[in-house]
Amino acid sequence: MHRFLLSRQWVIITLVGLLLIPTMIWLGTWQMDRHDERAARNQLVADALAADPVPVERLASPGHAVTRAERYRTVTAEGRFDTDDEVVVRRRTNADDEVGFHVLTPFVLDSGGVLLVNRGWIPADGPSQTAFPEVPAPPRGEITIRGRLMPDETTEASGIKDLEGLPDRQIMLINSEQEAERLGARVLGGYVALTAPEPKDGTPQALGNPGNENAALNYAYAIQWWLFAAAVPVGWVVLVRREVRERTAARKPEAEEAEPAAV
Repeated sequence: MHRFLLSRQWVIITLVGLLLIPTMIWLGTWQMDRHDERAARNQLVADALAADPVPVERLASPGHAVTRAERYRTVTAEGRFDTDDEVVVRRRTNADDEVGFHVLTPFVLDSGGVLLVNRGWIPADGPSQTAFPEVPAPPRGEITIRGRLMPDETTEASGIKDLEGLPDRQIMLINSEQEAERLGARVLGGYVALTAPEPKDGTPQALGNPGNENAALNYAYAIQWWLFAAAVPVGWVVLVRREVRERTAARKPEAEEAEPAAV
């Protein structure tokens, strides 16, 4: 009755099922790994944002690479903005996905050295792509600022190419080593996304808070793939039983017709 399982059609069905089961299990495991990664990142972000502000020199120094645990930590700094060496970062979007610039202004620390400060987003509404845009001035004089500590940007991490031959005072990536060479100064590693003081008239637009990644979605996908993997053998058994019923039903008329002939 089960010899049909050796037919070409059923051998292919069985092999496909055997291939799908480990594939779906692997996909579920991969989604669960993604869930764990995103959940861990969300926890790091939450812990960083909830931590008390600390002076920036406690976490950053020239040549220091901002660690994952230090990222998004709220830091403070005392000094003054240096708008003479201000640059803009090209091809940056705001919350409405409008393309413009980020304003990067050196902040000369009272304790010595320079801190790079991303003051926010401005639209690309200049007369041309090569002209330096009109940038709202920061507060003058000695002030205390607050912001989120961020690591240096790289092409590998951001996917943004560090193009050469850009217009004057325009850059593609915020990188403290490159800015230290340009400024000829001791620049602290990483940069700060400014949160206070808030800009007048809302410009530059403040950078948004880091959002939570949807880890729950990856968890749901993992469960879904594992259910699919469990459904494959169940479906195979259902198909086999249906095939057996159909073959049994087809043989009954043949048996009934064969009985009178035997008499």
